[in-house]
Amino acid sequence: MPGEMDKPLISRHLVDSDGSLTEALSQGPKVGILGSGDFARSLATRLVGSGFGVVVGSRNPKRTAGLFPAAAQVTFQAEAVSSPEVIFVAVFREHYTSLCGLSDQLAGKILVDVSNPTEQQHLQHRQSNAEYLASLFPACTVVKAFNVISAWTLQAGPRDGNRQVPICSDQLEAKRSVSEMVRAMGFTPVDMGSLASAREVEAMPLRLLPGWKVPTLLALGLFICFYAYNFTRDVLQPYVQEGRNKFYKLPVSVVNTTLPCVAYVLLSLVYLPGVLAAALQLHRGTKYQRFPDWLDHWLQHRKQIGLLSFFCASLHALYSFCLPLLRSTRYDVVNLAIKQVLANKSHLWVEEEVWRMEIYLSLGVLALGTLSLLAVTSLPSIANSLNWREFSFFQSTLGFVALVLSTLHTLTYGWTRAFEESRYKFYLPPTFTLTLLVPCVVILAKGLFLLPCFRRRLAKIRRGWEKDGTVKFMLPVDHVLAEKTSHV
Repeated sequence: MPGEMDKPLISRHLVDSDGSLTEALSQGPKVGILGSGDFARSLATRLVGSGFGVVVGSRNPKRTAGLFPAAAQVTFQAEAVSSPEVIFVAVFREHYTSLCGLSDQLAGKILVDVSNPTEQQHLQHRQSNAEYLASLFPACTVVKAFNVISAWTLQAGPRDGNRQVPICSDQLEAKRSVSEMVRAMGFTPVDMGSLASAREVEAMPLRLLPGWKVPTLLALGLFICFYAYNFTRDVLQPYVQEGRNKFYKLPVSVVNTTLPCVAYVLLSLVYLPGVLAAALQLHRGTKYQRFPDWLDHWLQHRKQIGLLSFFCASLHALYSFCLPLLRSTRYDVVNLAIKQVLANKSHLWVEEEVWRMEIYLSLGVLALGTLSLLAVTSLPSIANSLNWREFSFFQSTLGFVALVLSTLHTLTYGWTRAFEESRYKFYLPPTFTLTLLVPCVVILAKGLFLLPCFRRRLAKIRRGWEKDGTVKFMLPVDHVLAEKTSHV
């Protein structure tokens, strides 16, 4: 968003270090910029580097000229808008009226509005910034663009940011001209329709991780539920029934018991919607019917749910490494040693417990390592370097392996504890028995779909076969839908 700063993000020497380059770029298609803030400087840098001649209009050109690349001409606003046909308006909404004196010079030109409102302004004004600009300059064609691109991305390049640039305008030719500029600058234009869509485009930068809201609330809800359950079993029960104070477990021990539960259930929730989608297709006998909205949204949030699962699992590993450092753990070791001496036992070794812990830790490390691969391949920079088969292998096959390893890790932790009466505190079952419910359903369902009778039928449905025996022509969007459900 355009802003007033005293210094540019990147030195002008990055652009004008070569004098011949400066001279050559100044002869390219001319583009005007109104404004001298941070975004205007970044925009000028990107335009110059993309082969455009840039004329910057400023109220004080002498003061701001040194902040722009040498290839950009910095002059007064009236002179800057005289020759270019495309003018970038890089000023805040409240300063639009200060440009009204340029109405005659701007008549017939394309004005590209790059501004963004604050959240309060967006709620206060029913009219978008671009529509307001169009009302002030009816003789101009206003195009909304570049408001979702940061000043840093403009200077560093599209590889370090989002490539897509939403564009909207009431005139098709103006959108085409701006789209060509967007491509020349290394970005990808996305046609959002008429200027009435500008309000929606301006709302995009105001959203704070919109795809993470539901998964985060889900993870937080699971954490609260499991934390309360573990608190009741491990802290409240000893205090009520035995009079022992174990509230010191709240900061670390109870948290560490809760985190793997959340990670494990979240991981199973990544693959459960795929199972439900496959079952629904088998029941319907076709893939040409839409999934229910709740299932479709669930499928779209699987990446975020998986990354949150990895986050919780990583925290669990870190907390576990810290357990030997706890003062309470040291006291427990000393007390155990004293009891061993008083009982006159020179050697305390339980073979079964040793093997259980060795297997338990090994499976946990393998599960976390596999989850790490899933998290890394979810990153756009890594995912874009993989073909579809490779991506499917990592996200589907290895993901299911991670779920199986996590299940074995949980079962090894529980061992025979689920059958011990002393483990049912307040008549509540051990926590790990609750976490096994959803993952076991997913694993059993996935195993069921591997049976030839179900696997072949599901494969035929995803290739266009229907119950009545006909095969429909598969459009690209249908192919994407089939792949979308086949790898989960």
